[in-house]
This record gives sequence, structure tokens and C-alpha cells, in this order.
Amino acid sequence: MHYIVIFSLLVASVFADSQPQSYSFSPAVGSGSGSSYSITGEGRITAVRVWEAYSNFIYGIQVRYGQIWSPLVGSQSGDVKEFELFDDEAIIQVSGKYAHYIQSLIFVTNKGRSLHVGQPTGHSFNMYPVHQDAELRFISGRVHGALTEIGAHWAILETNSSTDH
Repeated sequence: MHYIVIFSLLVASVFADSQPQSYSFSPAVGSGSGSSYSITGEGRITAVRVWEAYSNFIYGIQVRYGQIWSPLVGSQSGDVKEFELFDDEAIIQVSGKYAHYIQSLIFVTNKGRSLHVGQPTGHSFNMYPVHQDAELRFISGRVHGALTEIGAHWAILETNSSTDH
């Protein structure tokens, strides 16, 4: 009987490890100085706003969930770029460059569209979910006048909610 219990536990642990993860985290990049932030909301991300300065870095970021914009992280310095997603579109990759500040960001969608902001200088990074059906759900990091750190949180969005669009 003891062997059956051990065997059952081993099979259960192997089976659990083989199941796809519906949540993953891309560790933050950047210098990490300043205050921490987290941009979260209900439903799918429907738009992104980013403030950039020519030949400089990312000053601010804001994300829209449904029709509700998150609070601004950073500042509205420089030029604003806004990227609105289609109803069935999701962000599946965040790339860019960083030094002390986040120098550039690239948001890529499951429809092959992308938003490029900032100047491509510094160290490269590329963030994407572990599960192929996951999408960007929220962003976290640190800010000190401008973004000094960014990390991405990925999950499969439950589509039975009316807040998805």
C-alpha cells in the first residue's frame, strides 16, 4: 500500500509539471533606482501610451484596460506615442534597450503589429510569456523621474468576462 501512495504522488507530480503554465514573469531590467510601480487593471490591455524624448529615454507609460486608463507612471515629458489594439489583439512581446533608464520599448502583438518608442541604445532585452496563449497582463518596475526598470507579467486571459473589450 505504501508503494502505491508513493507511486501515485510521483505520477501526480510528473503530470503537474507537464501542464502548461498560465502565468509567467519576465524579470525586470534596468538600474532599478527610484520608487516601485505596478500597472494593473481588469480585462485585456486595449492601448498603451509612452512618453519619449528624442535621443533620450522613456519618461512615462500608461496602459488602458477596456476603456479605463491606468495612472501615469513617470512623467509626460517629451513626445507621446499611443498604440490602440484591436478587439482580438494582445501584446505578446516586450523588447527594448536599457542603461540607467529604459532607453527604448517595443510592444509586439499577436497580429504582427508593433509600437517602437525611444532610442535603441544600451543593453538589449526581450520579454515574452512561457505559455503560447498568454499575453501581457501587467507591468511593474521602478521609476525615478523616468522609467529605470521594467518587468512584464504574462497570463492567459479568461474570455468569459465582458470586461475583455
